[in-house]
Amino acid sequence: MAPLIEKLSQYWAYPFVRYALVVGVLVALCASLLGVTLVLKRFSLIGDGLSHVAFGAMSIASVLNLTNDMPLVMVVTVLCAVLLLGAGRKARIKGDAAIAMLSVGALALGYLVVNVFSSSTNLTGDVCTTLFGSTSILTLTQTQVRMCAVLSVAVVLLYLFFYHKIFAVTFDESFASATGTRAEVYTTIVAVVTAVVIVLAMHLVGSLLISALVIFPAMSAMRLFKSFRAVTLCAAALSVSCAAVGILTSILAGTPVGATIVTVQIALFALCSLVGWLGRR
Repeated sequence: MAPLIEKLSQYWAYPFVRYALVVGVLVALCASLLGVTLVLKRFSLIGDGLSHVAFGAMSIASVLNLTNDMPLVMVVTVLCAVLLLGAGRKARIKGDAAIAMLSVGALALGYLVVNVFSSSTNLTGDVCTTLFGSTSILTLTQTQVRMCAVLSVAVVLLYLFFYHKIFAVTFDESFASATGTRAEVYTTIVAVVTAVVIVLAMHLVGSLLISALVIFPAMSAMRLFKSFRAVTLCAAALSVSCAAVGILTSILAGTPVGATIVTVQIALFALCSLVGWLGRR
């Protein structure tokens, strides 16, 4: 145990470790807050769908040789999120069917664009890195960390400020509208914030693993608590803990960051399920 603590203290002296932990914890916190709402609204797979949209946008940005792909990726992902959540009730193709079509279509289009137009000499490596996460989380600059911190704080403040409205539209959107709540507005806010979190999480776990940040903390917390507030707080705590443990384990063991975080979340979900089962007995 002592050698491990000593090794961790040595790594802590490096800025890239501190930057990775800060970004990982902030992204995990934001994803867990929204995850409870998305799971309860039966939109668990929206993270998967939007991440594939972000992948398609990133592919186009790379072909266009954009030095900063964030604006393009953010705009495209936000628009698709609003279409899925905000306008989903009026669309002919709804729910999981719309998410599945958008997810597969964006993923296929992005990969096709990269294959046809990309001039990269390591195409397979670039695509695999984007899909499954990369070491870019360990090469963050101060500017990137600050931008992530600002966006994450904005997401948390929006969630706290509109907490009661989000609670209302999560459980019964029709009843919320009948009582005077502008449900469409708050659903759109959830959609926009979700898109922002998805784009931030792309560099942490990759587009194929983003759903884990949204789903696992919420599902784990639901095994332990029943009230919305308790589940939300528990999901946030579990998500932050998993991100920190996953990143540190990845650095120490040399394993992929995204896959390690998700593996820790799976183990914690199994533990919470066991504790919940024992509690019911």
